[in-house]
Amino acid sequence: MLTVHHLNDSRAQKTIWLLEELGLPYDLLPYQRHQATMMAPPALKALHPVGKSPMIEDQGRIVIESGAITEHIIERHGDGRLAPVPGTDAHERYRQWLYYAVSSGMNPIMIKVYARAFGLDGSAIDQAADAELTKTLAYIDDALADGPFLLGDDFSAADIQMSFIPEIAQTLMPIDAYRHIVAWLGRLHGRPAFRQSIERGGDYRLAGKAGLREPVA
Repeated sequence: MLTVHHLNDSRAQKTIWLLEELGLPYDLLPYQRHQATMMAPPALKALHPVGKSPMIEDQGRIVIESGAITEHIIERHGDGRLAPVPGTDAHERYRQWLYYAVSSGMNPIMIKVYARAFGLDGSAIDQAADAELTKTLAYIDDALADGPFLLGDDFSAADIQMSFIPEIAQTLMPIDAYRHIVAWLGRLHGRPAFRQSIERGGDYRLAGKAGLREPVA
């Protein structure tokens, strides 16, 4: 059985959500951030040198990094669900979103988070990050103009992975102007599996009050 090492208010929530969407059994081991530093506890580093969540165990093997975890679960346990057929154009777009969610899409957010942590709000680097984050949100919003999900009519693991970007972005700047993103988050947060992930993993502040946005059709 899969084991999820779950840190509160982290991407580990996405791993739980993915497993709930697939209806897979799993064990969950919860960890709490340090209240002052918000850092992960030493117990995670005892499991893997990176010491970050999400982290899963599958048949005795530790897998880290949310993108790699998503691909691992989909390829080994998904039975063709929540991902397009490999080799298709849709799968190429799907894979690009998985990587964008943990690279280019997250870079301006991380810069802003560090700028805030070091008292550099409003500095040149913070303003540059604002400009990049605005472009990132506009790019996602445009992609959602053609359908309810990132791949059009088909909900996929890419939607789960990518939802983290606007969720954390809204803690740094208003996102109401991106109407496709706001509607998309409403659809995602209204999914039964998302709500089950909140019940299983605990309150998820990045999605608002326990992630309970009003569902959008």
